[in-house]
Amino acid sequence: MAVRLKTDYCKGFISDEDVKGIIPEIEGARKTLENGTGAGADFTGWVRLPYDYDKEEYARIKAAAEKIKAKCDVLLVIGIGGSYLGARAAIEFVKSPLYNTLKKDTPDIYFTGNSISSTALSELLEICDGKDICINVISKSGTTTEPAVAFRIFRDLLIRKYGKKEAYERIFITTDKARGALKKLADAEGCETFVVPDDIGGRYSVLTAVGLLPIAVAGIDTDVMLKGAYDAAEKLRAASFEDNDAMKYAAYRNLLYRQGKTMEIMASYEAGYAMMNEWWKQLYGESEGKDGKGIFPASVIFSTDLHSLGQYIQEGLRNMFETVVTFREPTADVAIPYDEDNEDGLNFLFGKTMFEVNANAEAATMLAHYDGGVPNIVLEFDKKDAYNFGYAVYFFEYACGISGYTLGVNPFNQPGVEAYKKNMYALLGKPGYEELGVELKKRING
Repeated sequence: MAVRLKTDYCKGFISDEDVKGIIPEIEGARKTLENGTGAGADFTGWVRLPYDYDKEEYARIKAAAEKIKAKCDVLLVIGIGGSYLGARAAIEFVKSPLYNTLKKDTPDIYFTGNSISSTALSELLEICDGKDICINVISKSGTTTEPAVAFRIFRDLLIRKYGKKEAYERIFITTDKARGALKKLADAEGCETFVVPDDIGGRYSVLTAVGLLPIAVAGIDTDVMLKGAYDAAEKLRAASFEDNDAMKYAAYRNLLYRQGKTMEIMASYEAGYAMMNEWWKQLYGESEGKDGKGIFPASVIFSTDLHSLGQYIQEGLRNMFETVVTFREPTADVAIPYDEDNEDGLNFLFGKTMFEVNANAEAATMLAHYDGGVPNIVLEFDKKDAYNFGYAVYFFEYACGISGYTLGVNPFNQPGVEAYKKNMYALLGKPGYEELGVELKKRING
């Protein structure tokens, strides 16, 4: 397997008997997921995606990526939540967090429409000045405030820069196949369109057109990525509990939760994993945080965050466990040189590589946190590449579905997200929300 689970640092917290006791629940949850008999089953199309994806659309995605690479310096990906996190995670995982500043023969890719920061949007407008631009706007409804506002602004920029006809040739829309504001616009203006599947929720959609178009524009081999997901599906859907690390991950998470470990910290020692952390937080936070239940997903990048959160993890409230993502091979490595003066006292590291030092920092930290009362689940990846990304995405999604059903929630809805939207619409004066707006303003103003 491209992702291997190790539980040595859970000893003393979880016994073999504990694991045996939860196996029937985990197996039942897996059966519910596979048979489509649980809550939210209409949104489990991702389970079969590695086999059942639309081959014709996939060919159009790759062709569109080539068009974008040929005609623009900058691709703006407009979307929020699952409409951007997976693609950005893939680019930083496979390429680099510094992708836009590296020498390359692919466009810079900027993600916008994921906040309402006037400063961030103004800066991006400055970056685009004098550049050839394409847009990939991703939204099922086309009316979600954050991406809709950004699209309005950047669409206006394209029309002023290129004229209406060419502007719409540079806009690629990923939306509902039959309805919504963006579908209507695409049909009216002839934009190339890709589909947000009806049976796959946003946070599970990275391996659909939602994520694959910007990933392909970055020059990442999506065939290899999908092969990783296919191999994960082949393994995880068939293997029994004893040979199934996704099922074990779900089991250990739920066992620790039942012991009062209500926070899971995903830790990695690679900067290129930071956005994968963000994607994972949405996946598990939206899937499990409901009905007064759920493990709170947090994340760190070590050793950086050892100098900020390390103290709390070591000696703070014992309500947490860590899931440590580690890599067997580096993408690149640097040897540490010898210094005759040795003023920094680091000549004992001469001859070692940065990957070796990092690996030892990782081992030392896991031991310290374990000794301090924090269990550590370890997920070992082979390396950071397209295949491992595809495998990891399917691994985490499959484990999440099983874990959510084991927890007793619907892992595929997110009703709580609507609360802030309703209040925001009311405060901004959206038609139909006037009465609520008056009430909220009274509360705010005392």
